[in-house]
Amino acid sequence: MPGPTADPDLALLTGPSVPDILGAALTPAGGTLRGWSLRDVDHRPGDRTTASYVVRVAWADEEREETFAATVSRRRPEDGLVVTDGDRFIQVWRFPFDPELPGLAAACFPSSVADVLRGLGLPPDGVQLRVVSYRPRKRAVVEVVTERQRLFIKILRPTQVRDVDSRHRVLTAAGVAVPRSLGWSDDGIIVLAPLRGTPLRTALESGTTALHDPAELVTLLDRLPPELAELPRRRPWSAHAEHYAGVVAAAAPSLGVRARALAGDIAAELARYEGSGDEPTHGDFYDAQLLVEHGAVSGLLDIDTMGPGRRADDLGCLLAHLSVLATGGFPAAAGAHAALTDWLPVLDRRVDPAELRLRAAGVALSLATGPYRAQDPGWEKATTDRVDLVERWLEAAASAGAGRAESPLIRLS
Repeated sequence: MPGPTADPDLALLTGPSVPDILGAALTPAGGTLRGWSLRDVDHRPGDRTTASYVVRVAWADEEREETFAATVSRRRPEDGLVVTDGDRFIQVWRFPFDPELPGLAAACFPSSVADVLRGLGLPPDGVQLRVVSYRPRKRAVVEVVTERQRLFIKILRPTQVRDVDSRHRVLTAAGVAVPRSLGWSDDGIIVLAPLRGTPLRTALESGTTALHDPAELVTLLDRLPPELAELPRRRPWSAHAEHYAGVVAAAAPSLGVRARALAGDIAAELARYEGSGDEPTHGDFYDAQLLVEHGAVSGLLDIDTMGPGRRADDLGCLLAHLSVLATGGFPAAAGAHAALTDWLPVLDRRVDPAELRLRAAGVALSLATGPYRAQDPGWEKATTDRVDLVERWLEAAASAGAGRAESPLIRLS
């Protein structure tokens, strides 16, 4: 269970009220709560907080584990079961019946997936499903394997799906190796063809950088079609440092003052770049979004966040993720350390070295919320370590700004 928090919404969905919240959903359906644990927490101070749970439920016919989720906000949700204390509204649901992802249920049962495949003119024989990822209220990915093919169903909010399909088609036409869209539906489903290759994060577990030429990373981004720069501008991860400092402070109050001070430094330095940059950018460019094969990049995933920005946004995002892998005791730590050492001089030649490190600092602060969100064992220490990482990135940015970019990027030990 998480430690104590002063944030009332976070405390509501992670503390002693949870059995009552889950019971309010289970009892009318004929289920009895036998136990629960936190699976995931998405906290947005002053807006909405969402938590998901692994729940042990006794039904009339059997006892089993299921995934439930709940959201608390000051605005009444439009659909689904809602509980209120007069000031806050709590919405509860059972996976896969997410009220903001209406296509999710259809993607989680073989019979309805077979109907989706038939509608696309694809053979539906022998459908087998595996849930790859689920972020409550946001998105999910389900792998579909039939007797003749392997596909992925991505489930989004219905308002997003047409735009995401269009992006896939624009990139495919431009020759960028992204999953080819096979079709979409109004309820938020998009069906994607698979790509060749191994996720870069997995390849880094070999202890090597997994790429023969890191300049391929820059070339891939520079090949993004110019139409992407005409899309609506999204603020990059690094520009949300103050928000993520608030999330860290809510989960780990002892880190609040330090996290907010670091966020203030990042925001002050980034102010000179605010709203500038018209290069096509990926928006969430890091190891999990890249596929590699035979030492070369073979694919790019999750293009939902693409739009105009600065190349340093993408490259700083990549470096921040690599630095977390290198310092966090992950299987890919040695490979990520090698990649940081080998790739940084190449990336420095494409963008300003000081800005690159500053962007990495901002993204690292966003990643400091990850251990608590995922409820990792020992998340308190992991959060502290990532805040330390933010500070070291800022120090590296200051050194680069003083003309010492050739110095080691960061103390990784």
